[in-house]
Amino acid sequence: MNHTEAVVIGAGQAGLAGAYHLRRTGFEPGRDFVVLDHSPGPGGAWQFRWPSLTYGKVHGMHALPGMELTGADPERPSAEVIAEYFAAYERAFDLRVRRPVHVRAVREGEGGRLLVETSAGDWSTRALINATGTWDRPFWPRYPGQETFRGRQLHTARYAGPEEFAGLRVVVVGGGASGTQHLLELAPYAAATTWVTRRPPVFREGPFDESAGRAAVALVEERVRQGLPPRSVVSVTGLPLNDAIRQGIAEGVLDRRPMFDRITPDGVEWADGRRVDADVILWATGFRSAIDHLAPLGLREPGGGIRVEGTRAVADPRVHLVGYGPSASTIGANRAGRAAVRDIRRLPAGEHPVAA
Repeated sequence: MNHTEAVVIGAGQAGLAGAYHLRRTGFEPGRDFVVLDHSPGPGGAWQFRWPSLTYGKVHGMHALPGMELTGADPERPSAEVIAEYFAAYERAFDLRVRRPVHVRAVREGEGGRLLVETSAGDWSTRALINATGTWDRPFWPRYPGQETFRGRQLHTARYAGPEEFAGLRVVVVGGGASGTQHLLELAPYAAATTWVTRRPPVFREGPFDESAGRAAVALVEERVRQGLPPRSVVSVTGLPLNDAIRQGIAEGVLDRRPMFDRITPDGVEWADGRRVDADVILWATGFRSAIDHLAPLGLREPGGGIRVEGTRAVADPRVHLVGYGPSASTIGANRAGRAAVRDIRRLPAGEHPVAA
């Protein structure tokens, strides 16, 4: 049994921000806290992004606290740029991330402590920063006839780039940033593309200023206060109407159709008899929070989510969710990491010197 004051689960943006603030306020890596990450290397979910998503296409990547990301080549894959940046960050602050470590469950331990059960042994801890994000839980909607489709179905999480779809008819499902990026990339390669979404897409004109950002975060925050599953911050901001989007609309690539009613062996079909033949259905339908390992603590509310005040789980003040709901953006994760550590220091038993 390993004993520590805090365990950080996940070494993406949110987890590294939490670890940075723990260290900055006097917690010693390896002694007072440990960072556990199940990924094979640094980079969080970014390391799994498709190669054609270059750093220049990344929307709103905010630097980690204490160390800027400078001089990155916008033409390089974001997976490479950000993985290298995260690796350098871990070294610079000596965060000693342990990987690959798979967290199986977090449950009540002895003496008012939490027990974190993992593939690399168990940890007894006074506090937990959960920063597991969403990448490991791609959301696949279910539609009648889905199992009969003779073509290929894949989720954004397994998208590797447009080249493999050359000459194929592709239906892209989803009205978020990934869906539009996929369509714009696929159009020059595919024989045909069709875009379907549950709701009409909302395109945002003009700059997304600080007040608009605060309003968007407030909408997401209200859901987690009520114990509802969080929506992403992006889902309430709309899609930026940039030059690439405008061109896609003008060329008919971003010509949205309403959601189909059923899937057939050869494509998709609407209730009014319209149909589209397809070789591929690409589900750009987002992700859900990867929090199943917290189930033994009984934190979920009847609404299906975990009720959170700030970053603290209302049902258990020892547990902080960073990168969850309103803090799921890169800048939100940084702020949430600082807030979580501030609250952890207020827990009884376990005083630490404050850094000068």
